Amino acid sequence: MNTDPRPIYQRIAEELRDHIASGALPEGERAPSTNELSTFHSVNPTTAAKALTSLHQEGLVEKRRGLGMFVTPGARERILDQRRARLARDYIRPLLREAASLGLSAEALHAAIDKERNNHDLD
Repeated sequence: MNTDPRPIYQRIAEELRDHIASGALPEGERAPSTNELSTFHSVNPTTAAKALTSLHQEGLVEKRRGLGMFVTPGARERILDQRRARLARDYIRPLLREAASLGLSAEALHAAIDKERNNHDLD
């Protein structure tokens, strides 16, 4: 059972963003069609189209008449930039505030991060 509260089209769009960001769906390549997404995710074609429209509005895919949607040049870097900014906003800044409230120096914080990285397989 999926507990993600987001609408299905948003989850499909995020999956496509993940594929673009990872390089599994490279720039210049054709994105899955509405019908392909609809079949794969067992959703109404309108839902799949909404996911692609979302990516199109973000400038991550472009329509090529008669050919479908294609990943735009620079799409991967735009997604990565957005994710880096979200990482800083949602995780790094709160971490720094908490570290400061605990009186941790930058060195102590780095040591704590290194310790966690070494104690957990992050792959």
